[in-house]
Amino acid sequence: MTNTAFDCRMCGHCCEGKGGIVVSPSDLQRLCDFLRMSADAVIAAYGEHVNGKLKIRCGEDGYCIFFRHGRGCIVHEGKPSICKAWPFFRGNIEDAESLALAKEFCPGINPDISHEDFAREGTAYLVKEHLLASDTRTEANALILPHRR
Repeated sequence: MTNTAFDCRMCGHCCEGKGGIVVSPSDLQRLCDFLRMSADAVIAAYGEHVNGKLKIRCGEDGYCIFFRHGRGCIVHEGKPSICKAWPFFRGNIEDAESLALAKEFCPGINPDISHEDFAREGTAYLVKEHLLASDTRTEANALILPHRR
């Protein structure tokens, strides 16, 4: 399947801002494997608990601590599912206005794609890549698509 909805430009817009990078249990294991660190060490070095969920901290510059300007994500192969899923979040898939706002924010989203095509492509991508979530306690809400259960 060719992805016509999104082509990452590595601009970092989606890596900026506090509080959005939820680390599920499987994400934590993937990060541990990639970084060759224990879960406790990864959490101590890079994580914080916010409202009961483990999240990646931001650096002084306001970006995810794994983002480097000009290089992108330095843990790309081990990054959390929420990062792998962008821009295919529930809001953008279910709501045309949310997608319109995302198109203004992210230069990698095809500005000409219809909401219907974006939603179809995005859902297929999330399923294919095993990125859908179901546990609101430990996973990113943006990856929970109620109609896919």
